[in-house]
Amino acid sequence: MNKELRRLLDEINQKKAEVRTLAEAGKLDEAAEAKKELETMQNKFDILKEVMDEAEPATAEPVKKVPAGDPVNIEKEFANAVRKLRFMNYNNEGQGIDGGYTVPQDIQTRINRYKEDKFSLERLISKESVTTNTGRRTYQKRSQHTGFSKVAESGKIGLTAGPQFDIVNYAIDKFAGYLPVTNELLEDSDANITAVLVQWLGEEDIATKNREILAKVETKTKTPFTGLDDIKYALNVTLGQAFAPTSSIITNDDGLNYLDTLKVSATSDEYLLKPAQDQTQPIKMYIAIGGRIVPVVVVPNSVFASGTGASDHVLAPFVVGDLKEYVKLFDRKRITLLSSNVAMAGSGNSAVNAFEQDLTLIRGIERFDTRILDEDSIVYGQIDLG
Repeated sequence: MNKELRRLLDEINQKKAEVRTLAEAGKLDEAAEAKKELETMQNKFDILKEVMDEAEPATAEPVKKVPAGDPVNIEKEFANAVRKLRFMNYNNEGQGIDGGYTVPQDIQTRINRYKEDKFSLERLISKESVTTNTGRRTYQKRSQHTGFSKVAESGKIGLTAGPQFDIVNYAIDKFAGYLPVTNELLEDSDANITAVLVQWLGEEDIATKNREILAKVETKTKTPFTGLDDIKYALNVTLGQAFAPTSSIITNDDGLNYLDTLKVSATSDEYLLKPAQDQTQPIKMYIAIGGRIVPVVVVPNSVFASGTGASDHVLAPFVVGDLKEYVKLFDRKRITLLSSNVAMAGSGNSAVNAFEQDLTLIRGIERFDTRILDEDSIVYGQIDLG
C-alpha cells in the first residue's frame, strides 16, 4: 500500500472514531453527517486502491481488496503482523531489515479511548505536538503596567518599561519498555492479542506521563494550609484575578474526603462541595469560594499520593490554580512497536530469552518532554489531616 492510500486509511479510521463518539454522545444528526463523509472517503479509497492495484507490476505481491463500505479488519491485520514477527512502526518512521509493517492507526485510536477510562493528568495540562527533537518557545511574562509618566511641556520623555519574555527550551526524551507474550497467546484469538497490547500500551503511557507531570508539580514549594480559608487566600490573593477564570483545585482522595466534610456554617446541614451542574458529567464537582464557583478535580491516591508529616500525619495535597499554565508536554508523537521471537532482554535473574522460553517480546517506545511554563500559576498547599 503506497503512502497516499495509507494516509486515506488513517483518515477513514479517524472518521470512524468520530462517528462512534458522536453516536455514543447522542449527537445523532452530527453522527449521520459524519457517516456520510466517511462513506465518501471510503469510496475514494476503494477507487484509488483499485486503480493503483491495476498499475502494480505482475510480480508484485497481491493486496487484498477491501470491499466498499466494509470496515477494515484492524484486529486481524495487527495480529497477523505480530505473528509474522515483522517490525511494527507507528507512523512508519524507519523500516527494519525484515521489511517493516505500519501499525494501523486504529490501534492508536483504541489506546486513546482506553486512556480516557483511566485517570490521566494529561487532560489537566497544556500539550503541543512537535516534529523536532529539540526546540524553544517564547512566552511573554506577566507584568504590571505602570503607565506613562507625566511630562511637562517641552520636557524630556522618559523610558517606558516594555514587555519581558521567557524562553522555554524542550528536549525530547525517550521512554520505553517491553512486554513478553507467550506464543500460545499469539496463537489465540486476534481480539485477545489486540486487547492485551492496547491495555499494556495505554496503562504504560498513562503511568509514564503521570509520573513526569507530577515530578514537575512536586518541584513547587509546598505551603501549609490550615483549612478552606487558606485555599481562598491562595485563589483570591496569591494567584489573583490573572488566573481566576481558569483556576481549579486539584486534590486526591484524602483531600476530597476533607472537602466533603465542610458545611456552609456550623449550624447548617448544607455541604460546600457540590456536584457539577452538568449532570451528564456527574463525577465533576465544584466548591463555592466567595462569589465564584471553583472546579474540584480529584486524582486517585494511587496516582497523587498524600505526604507524610510529623507523627506520621497525613498531608493532603491541594494544587490550586491553573495547571495548564504551569506544565506543558511537548509530544514527539512517535509511539512505536517492535516484536521479536529470538531477542534477549534484561540481565541476571530477570533476563528473558524469547527463543529459549518460546516467547515473543513486544517493545513499546514513546517520546516526549515536560516543561514548567509559569512558576506563579499554581500554589501547592498541604492540609494536615492528622
